[in-house]
Amino acid sequence: MAEDWREEALRTLARAELFQAVPEDRLRRAAEDPDCLRETFARGEVIYSPDRFRRCLGVFLSGRARVTKGALVMSNLERGSLFGAAALFHRRDRYETTITALTPCAVAFFPEALVAGLLDDCPPFRRSYIAYLSERIHFLSRKVEGLTAPSVTGKLARWLLETGRTEVRCPATELSHRLDVSRASLYRAFEALEAAGAIRRTGKTIAILDRRVLEQQNGGI
Repeated sequence: MAEDWREEALRTLARAELFQAVPEDRLRRAAEDPDCLRETFARGEVIYSPDRFRRCLGVFLSGRARVTKGALVMSNLERGSLFGAAALFHRRDRYETTITALTPCAVAFFPEALVAGLLDDCPPFRRSYIAYLSERIHFLSRKVEGLTAPSVTGKLARWLLETGRTEVRCPATELSHRLDVSRASLYRAFEALEAAGAIRRTGKTIAILDRRVLEQQNGGI
């Protein structure tokens, strides 16, 4: 890693989910390994796609990107976000999603061999990696359930529950893409949840008033 950005990159890596419990000297050794590469991407550039990816763990050092599967928006990535963990240690020749830069981005890539070394000699990293993959499985399972919800209201309720927050700020246009629904359908879902006393919407901010009502709506109405 180049001297002019190394320390800032290390601070970002130390805050990333998988590396928070890794001792500083061990993280520095991995980050300074010649095989750990930093690459930049222009706005609109595809970082990963189903037929063009690398067997690396990626960590965003700066910028924002969007994860899509076909026309469906899966999630957004930002500084400290991880990707590629599930693409390691198997020989499938396709990546499951497309990652596109929304702004200029810088990404650190840890090749499979470096990740394997951390798993072998750093128990905190090993536990974090297992926990991270378990959480991803749970997230994707909930995502599938959300896609099969019988109503837009159910999808919206499920998404709000998954945030784990009492207040969420998200533009309607972005949320309609995330849920793969029309804006008109989304506004009707907002109205239904507000009428049920589950939420209060003010501009781009959604305040969650009653999680129990959201859980009831979660199954779709």
